[in-house]
Amino acid sequence: MRLRAGVAIDLGTVNTLVYVAGRGLVIDEPSAIAVDRATGKVTAVGQAADILAGKEPQGVEVIHPLRDGVVADLDASVAMLQGFLRRAGLRRGLLRPLAVICVPGGATWVEQRSLAVAAGAVKPRCNVKIIEEPVAATAGSGLGPADGSGAFIVDIGGGTTEVAVVTSGHLVRAQSLRLGGNAMDEAIVHAVKADLALLIGRNAARNLKMNLGLTDAGTGWVETVGVDVASRNPRVEHVPGRLVAGALEHVVAMIVSSVREMLSDIPPNLAEDVVRGKIRLAGGGALLPGLSSRIEVATGIPVLVVDDPLRCVLRGAGASAACACPGTPACLPARPAAGWSPPSPRWHRRRPSAGRGRSGRTGPACRWPCSPPTPA
Repeated sequence: MRLRAGVAIDLGTVNTLVYVAGRGLVIDEPSAIAVDRATGKVTAVGQAADILAGKEPQGVEVIHPLRDGVVADLDASVAMLQGFLRRAGLRRGLLRPLAVICVPGGATWVEQRSLAVAAGAVKPRCNVKIIEEPVAATAGSGLGPADGSGAFIVDIGGGTTEVAVVTSGHLVRAQSLRLGGNAMDEAIVHAVKADLALLIGRNAARNLKMNLGLTDAGTGWVETVGVDVASRNPRVEHVPGRLVAGALEHVVAMIVSSVREMLSDIPPNLAEDVVRGKIRLAGGGALLPGLSSRIEVATGIPVLVVDDPLRCVLRGAGASAACACPGTPACLPARPAAGWSPPSPRWHRRRPSAGRGRSGRTGPACRWPCSPPTPA
């Protein structure tokens, strides 16, 4: 039995991912919740709720409780997290579980606090640890704190884009842009409406983005279905690649500009690490066709899309959650330093003296929390 359960949560604007130590990824669903307007009760969480988004079912309100990577609706966030953790089967061990929460690097103290409050309000009650997304993404890409080398990470999520230089698990330089995949989707929706007089939904815009992206010379097209602006009737339209590439240009240009600005400000001692380690792209936006080559041409530095970029941040946070109990043999150093001992659980701090019962004097504290008390 584990003394302390560990859970890592990547609470994103678009998707929420939950990792449980010892079991791996257990939840990967949209950050959405459906609430009955009459009773206020939760009717669906995750994928089941996101399916209803934009379809305006009577009597049901679909809420996306996060915006730009931070909590916009605290009550809905708590209810959504409660549903996910209940489905994940998180159980309390002897100690209160540790929840590692990923936050954008540019989040304010109030925004970080709102995430911590949302995670701490669910059951079972958890001790909350905050980790910056660029640090988690760096660890998830294969560069842990023990490596000591610097890394340049670009994490493009749904609501934010994190551009950062990380070394030994610490931020050196960081910039957070409040734009990402959602801003790209909205740009495509506006461009299709303006050029083709067609109203399309979020899912259709996302499909155009991932299939066409920054196509070379604007070639290719993808069929989509929407509502005609004039007649208000559904119709099929072929959307050209040049239209999508033009719509994405503003957002992509801002990301590239932020990357170049960050490169001009890195310390000289980290320059070699960045060039040899390449610029690492993580997050769902890393899968945008043509983005990696665009950044590579603009900076002159090779660009690497990390393995499974959608779960890169969660892998890094999961590595921290997996070591939730500092007293277990897997987490202890092979040779503890002289005089060092990990914090002891409450029931190991006191030991009744022989023959004195529960009211006896306090004996010496146990050195290892997961070992039996030291004999007198």
